[in-house]
Amino acid sequence: MLEIDGLQTCYGGIVAIDGVTMRVPAQRMVAIIGANGAGKTTLLNTIAGVLRPTRGEGRFEGARISGQPAYKIARLGVIQVPEGRQILGPLSVEENLRLGHNASRHRGGDMEADIERALILFPALRTRMKEAAGRLSGGQQQMLAIGRALMSRPKLLLLDEPSLGLSPIVVAQVFEA
Repeated sequence: MLEIDGLQTCYGGIVAIDGVTMRVPAQRMVAIIGANGAGKTTLLNTIAGVLRPTRGEGRFEGARISGQPAYKIARLGVIQVPEGRQILGPLSVEENLRLGHNASRHRGGDMEADIERALILFPALRTRMKEAAGRLSGGQQQMLAIGRALMSRPKLLLLDEPSLGLSPIVVAQVFEA
């Protein structure tokens, strides 16, 4: 599914990741573990097209993704939930979910069914649908960020720090979903 070979990404003249090679087969969950500053976020941002690699190659289902813009990679089905959630706070929970669907490569799919699937995974969002997303707790915002990403029916979901700042109970709920 995902193949990374010799990936290097730099910030200016500073090498952030160098020589990353990995394979992620379909239907697998893989964790990237390392100390703060080790390059985990840089790797995910490079895979998702937020950053451009300076060397190496990435392929998703055989298609070259390294150096492609983020929107093209997302259209292939690679969706990232970034660290810090980046939900749209003034918009409602429902509007955030709908945006996830609209950004999808599956335009024209059943948006209501996709929303229902997200609410089944994260029932705490059901009663908050009309509220501004910025008023949710941190755990609920994380659930919304993941739910919004799932609205696009990704083939590969990249989660950056999905448990950061969450209580153990909410972490369990997020990982169960």
